[in-house]
Amino acid sequence: MNFAQFLAMSPAQGGDAGGGMMSTLFMFAAITLVFYFMIIRPQARRQKEQIALLGSLKKGDKVVTNSGIHGTISEIEDKTFLVQIADNTRIRIDKTAVGAVPVAPAPKK
Repeated sequence: MNFAQFLAMSPAQGGDAGGGMMSTLFMFAAITLVFYFMIIRPQARRQKEQIALLGSLKKGDKVVTNSGIHGTISEIEDKTFLVQIADNTRIRIDKTAVGAVPVAPAPKK
């Protein structure tokens, strides 16, 4: 390989050096946008839905805890629920431990 071929293969010097910085900034911005729309935004939406669910619960509602315990709310306090899980069996759980409100199955036609 001679010197002329070596120079032809080497990257251009001078005015093109800023292009590398611009492409790096563009890729960083693209990755940040993907991260926001794929992770942060859906998680914030789920958190808002969970807060709305906890605010709408009332005495007599059926709930399922994060650990899978099914029961009925028998008493509501500031940060806890008293949940009846069987006859004469009640447990006190944090409001944040409620994972879902079971939906009654649709009647069969």
